[in-house]
Amino acid sequence: MGAEEAAPCRHAGAPPQVIVDSVSKLIQDLAIENDLLGRYGLTAGEYHAALPAAIEGLRGSMSASVADRKEFLASVFRSMLEGGFIDRLESPKYGADTVYRLTIDGYGDIAVIQKGCPDGKHSSVAWSAPGWARETYLWWLCDSMRYEPGEHIAKGVNRLRQRFFGEYPDTVSGVIFHNHLCGSGWRKCPKTVGTEAPPPCLYIMPDRQDDVSQWNWDGGQKRFFPDVLMAAFGVPREQVPYFTGHIGFQRRGDTLRTTITSRFGPGRATTFRS
Repeated sequence: MGAEEAAPCRHAGAPPQVIVDSVSKLIQDLAIENDLLGRYGLTAGEYHAALPAAIEGLRGSMSASVADRKEFLASVFRSMLEGGFIDRLESPKYGADTVYRLTIDGYGDIAVIQKGCPDGKHSSVAWSAPGWARETYLWWLCDSMRYEPGEHIAKGVNRLRQRFFGEYPDTVSGVIFHNHLCGSGWRKCPKTVGTEAPPPCLYIMPDRQDDVSQWNWDGGQKRFFPDVLMAAFGVPREQVPYFTGHIGFQRRGDTLRTTITSRFGPGRATTFRS
């Protein structure tokens, strides 16, 4: 099974790679269609020169802006505050790293670091866990349809694994993959608990340990925040384990393996191992 098994959802109508490649070739070959270019008042040289800027402009207009992504996540946390799931919320300051501070009386502070698509280096490696946080999570807001959601997640986890076993001093408690597409016609979600929005895909990460060969391989690592987050999306406490995934690592000799399991209801799970 492929990396798309790292998540249960799929993009509806996302074109296969062979079609994407054909469209890319078509765009490049338009430079030799002199009659067509002429109807738009262009020469082949002008088309070639302007093509990179045109593609970049189209990509920007078709993707959610940073402000849109920030507002989506901020609205989730405001709803959690209004619903009494968290007691205080500190939003990121303008120009600072996008880190939300969620305070839960009797427990402490949760840090949620907003990132984009997980396959980018900045979204998976360039972060630091705040010293004030009892738990820290990366929240991947990814509206790209280049890969299936599970493939995006697997690419991000591969980068996280390198960081986990690197010289960095900190780790994350887990990662979350969820944005405005989840549960829509563009990214259908099999998680239904009677709420308007499906619960996020949440994966618990392992803690670092010395002198062991497995890190959360069986999903035994426990965290506090999943109960809080899932409750805000209508998941009863006793059902939270059925909607909480995990990421684990295993060393066998010189080989390092990864397991990514997503759960989406009682008896329903999908796993990708590499």
